[in-house]
Amino acid sequence: MDVLTNVFHGFGVALLPVNLLYCFIGVFIGTLVGVLPGIGPISAMSLLLPVTLSGTPESGIIMMAGIYYGSMYGGSTTSILVNIPGEAASVVTCLDGHQMAKQGRAGPALGISALGSFIAGTFALIALMLVAPKLASVAIAFGPAEYFSLMVLGLVVLTFLTQGSMAKALLMACIGIVLGLVGLDSITAQPRLTFGRIELIDGIGLVPVVMGLFGLAEVLINTEQAIKRDVINAKITQLLPNKDDWKRSAGPIGRGTLMGFFLGILPGGGAVVASFASYALEKRLSKTPERFGHGAIEGVAGPEAANNAAAGGAFIPLMTLGIPPNVVMALLLGAFVIHGLQPGPLLITQNPGLFWGIVASMYIGNAMLLVLNLPLIGMWVKLLKLPYNVLFPLIVLFTIIGVYCSSNNVFDVYVMIAFGIIGYFMRKFGYEPAPLVLAFVLGPLLENNLRKSLILSQGDLMTFVERPISAACLVLAAILLIVPMLPSLRRKRELVALDEGA
Repeated sequence: MDVLTNVFHGFGVALLPVNLLYCFIGVFIGTLVGVLPGIGPISAMSLLLPVTLSGTPESGIIMMAGIYYGSMYGGSTTSILVNIPGEAASVVTCLDGHQMAKQGRAGPALGISALGSFIAGTFALIALMLVAPKLASVAIAFGPAEYFSLMVLGLVVLTFLTQGSMAKALLMACIGIVLGLVGLDSITAQPRLTFGRIELIDGIGLVPVVMGLFGLAEVLINTEQAIKRDVINAKITQLLPNKDDWKRSAGPIGRGTLMGFFLGILPGGGAVVASFASYALEKRLSKTPERFGHGAIEGVAGPEAANNAAAGGAFIPLMTLGIPPNVVMALLLGAFVIHGLQPGPLLITQNPGLFWGIVASMYIGNAMLLVLNLPLIGMWVKLLKLPYNVLFPLIVLFTIIGVYCSSNNVFDVYVMIAFGIIGYFMRKFGYEPAPLVLAFVLGPLLENNLRKSLILSQGDLMTFVERPISAACLVLAAILLIVPMLPSLRRKRELVALDEGA
């Protein structure tokens, strides 16, 4: 009964005109960045992070969340019609979705993608609504030692799941932690790593870092790549899948939803891992695996359900533990912190309107996305023909304006340009920015919990292994660091890295 009361309270917040507007703006922009190749949800959220400062915490975070799960919907449109993934989680959809479009079945492919995404997104929200309060009540018992060990595990899992060199991912995470320590010491209030610059006393801002690494660097990389666009120009008809399509898709949607939700909760998991895992599972379970890659609707339904369920699942560790499982959630954590809020076990009790308002807005956003993605397919197809020599300069302009408006400080613009150039070279040499950003956000929290634990234990490091949850997290992190050193697994990772670079 309490859950229903809280949900009604959440809808009261989400249905306020200003929050409805922000929800619509979020899902619309999310669909847009999903449709347009080369932008992606991280870049869009980085660009719009300063906008959240102008409104209430509820409206800003509702918009940011809408961009994330909206991009999961929009990415499939580009994959199916153009064979270019709008964002990373839609890479797998290209394999069978575009083949269906070539066979004149673009309508059912787009239809099952949108409806499967809606079903998975709804399931994830119901699970979030039921699981989050229970997990938050358990997490109240967590002390600084448990939080420190859990964050260490999250960073290690993220680096373990990166494609290619784990050493490079760990290096990026270490650099991110160091960058997060710039500014005043949280306990002694002494400046550190500021090199005498007054602008660095408050630390390096999240906004210029992410807008440089994901916004500006993405533009620089895309300008030197010739993206061939093979747009399906045939008129799209019969968007609703037929009975046979539903028969083939029901199982993949169900399995993809469950798998995606649980992978979304895990640190470092997320929508990309979920979509690949779902495709591999469906191909293995199929009685006719040879159909995959040649227009099998199961290859569209499963991954699309998985990536949308993962998007919903990712909110659970952020909202209940205050720990972002992926870089998108790290940006959302940044939005919370900018508004003076701390996600965690006390968020639901101290700010119930915010928590339940976000959950309710996601229900509304899912319904909006169903309308945006099916009847307005024609509009999205026209947008696919937008020339990149117009699009990319506009993105650069928005990044500069956004960074300056967020702090009214020209120094932050220079920081953004510096990180844009660094991000460009990172991509050229195979260094992923995601571990750096996640570590940058978690760095101060990691340090604070480490120092609190040592203060409470009077400097005894055994406190981290004497507490069962903390010890379990550290043991698991150690295993994940040791396993890649095994010769067979190392060779497999090197082969994956070569395939990715080909």
